[in-house]
Amino acid sequence: MSRILTGGCHCGALRFKATTSANDVIICNCSICRKKGARHLRVSPDEFELLQGGDGIVLYQFGTRVAKHPFCQNCGIHPFNFPRSAPDMININIQCLDNLEELEAGFNYIQFDGQHWEQAVADLRKALD
Repeated sequence: MSRILTGGCHCGALRFKATTSANDVIICNCSICRKKGARHLRVSPDEFELLQGGDGIVLYQFGTRVAKHPFCQNCGIHPFNFPRSAPDMININIQCLDNLEELEAGFNYIQFDGQHWEQAVADLRKALD
């Protein structure tokens, strides 16, 4: 059953909406996810809509430069990203959802060992199938 999720950055400059039935949240321990404290709900681009703030996005990339980590130029918060493990998808950082407290119990949490990326991607694909 699809639901509408809304969220954004801390200052409110970036706002998004997703209409999705996804409930698998990926908790990654790679260097950037660990430092950001991000927890990822993966949605397809057709489920995601950037409502405002597109002109205020700064993009960060590192390593292979496949993953894209946009963040707000005002407050520095990363409300979503485009993951290396599925660059055609969008990871919503659930920490940036408006009503996280109401939704959190309904999520299925999956640990992703981003420190051992290749094996973790294979394990994640099995878990999400």
